[in-house]
Amino acid sequence: MKYLDAFRDRELAESLAVKLRLTSKKLPRPITLMEVCGTHTMAIYRHGLKSAYVPDNVRLVSGPGCPVCVTPMGYVDAAISLSHRNDIVIVTFGDMARVPGSNSTLARERAKGADIRIVYSPIDAVAMAEKEHGREFVFLGVGFETTAPTVAVAILTAERDGVKNFSALTAHKVMPEPMDALTEGELKIDGYICPAHVSAIIGEEGYRPLVAKRKIPCVITGFEPLDILQGVTMLCKQIVDGRAEVENQYRRVVRPEGNRKAQETLNTVFVKSSARWRGLGDIPDSGLSIAPAYSRYDAAIKFSITFPDVKENKACLCGEILRGLKEPADCRIFGNACTPETPIGACMVSSEGTCSAAYKYGHQTV
Repeated sequence: MKYLDAFRDRELAESLAVKLRLTSKKLPRPITLMEVCGTHTMAIYRHGLKSAYVPDNVRLVSGPGCPVCVTPMGYVDAAISLSHRNDIVIVTFGDMARVPGSNSTLARERAKGADIRIVYSPIDAVAMAEKEHGREFVFLGVGFETTAPTVAVAILTAERDGVKNFSALTAHKVMPEPMDALTEGELKIDGYICPAHVSAIIGEEGYRPLVAKRKIPCVITGFEPLDILQGVTMLCKQIVDGRAEVENQYRRVVRPEGNRKAQETLNTVFVKSSARWRGLGDIPDSGLSIAPAYSRYDAAIKFSITFPDVKENKACLCGEILRGLKEPADCRIFGNACTPETPIGACMVSSEGTCSAAYKYGHQTV
C-alpha cells in the first residue's frame, strides 16, 4: 500500500496541478481529451480530478473503455437464449450477469433456475467441463486485449486436455480501431489517455498506426491520480508543441513492444473481424473472432447462434456517453430509474461504467 500511497500524495498532486495549469495556459484553444479505459474513468471520478485539479480549458470525457458497456444487447439476448437449454451451463464474469438484454438479464434467468455460474477465470469453465461430461459449458468471452488472452489460453487448454464440451461465445474487441473511428465522430477529440491494461499487452507500438494516420497525441497513463495528472500534462504539452506522438507515462509497467507472449497467444487463437459496439455501431477489424483452426470451440458455430439486432432503450443515453457526447447527468433516468441496484443501461451495470462511476463518486473530491 505504501507504493500506491506515493502516487496519491496530495502535495505532489498540487504540484502537478500547478504544472498542468501553466502548460494549459499555452494551449491555442480549449481542448478535449478522452480516456478509453474504465479504470481511468473510475479513478478520475473517485479522486475528483476534473473539479479539483484539471483547468477549465481542458475537458476530460469518457469513451468506450468498459468492455461490458460496449457489448451489444443482441449478444446478451443470445446468451440468455442459450441459458434456457437444459444441456448448457453458462459461465461468465460477474458484471455480465447484470447487463440488461431486451427483456431480462442472466441474473434473473439464474434466479428462475438457469444454470449460470460466476467465475474469475475462463480456466474455471474448462475445469467444470472436464468434471461434468454430460453437459456443455459455454464461457461468455467479453473484453479487450487484456482479457482475450485468458480466453485464448482456456481454448488451448481445452484442446490440450481433450475437453470437448467446452466452448466460448466471444465478443472480444480491440481498442485502437474504435479510437480511430472516434476521431471521425461528432466530438472533436484532441488527444487520448490510452488504457493502461490494454497497453500492457499491445505496448506503445499498438498506437503508432493511429498516431501516424490521425496525427492525434496519445499518452499511455497509469491509474493513480498522479499518473493521470502527469498524463494529461504530457498531452497538453504535445498539443502546445504541435506534436502528435505516442508517449508512455506508465513505463513502470508498459513496455514499448508490449507483452509478446500474450500477443502470440491472441494471434494463434483469434483473428481480427468486424465487431458491433454499443453506441458506435459496426467497426471493421475491431473484433477478435475465434480462428477457423479452433472453430470447434466457437459456441456461435457449435450451437448455430445468431445475434439479433436489438434496439436500445430510448430513455438511456449510454450510447452517447460511450462516444463522449453526453455526461451521465444529461440522462433523465440517471440516478432515478437507473441506479446500480436497478440498472437500465450497461454504463450503470459495470464497475467500470461511466454512469456507475458518476453515481458512486460524482460528488466527491479528494
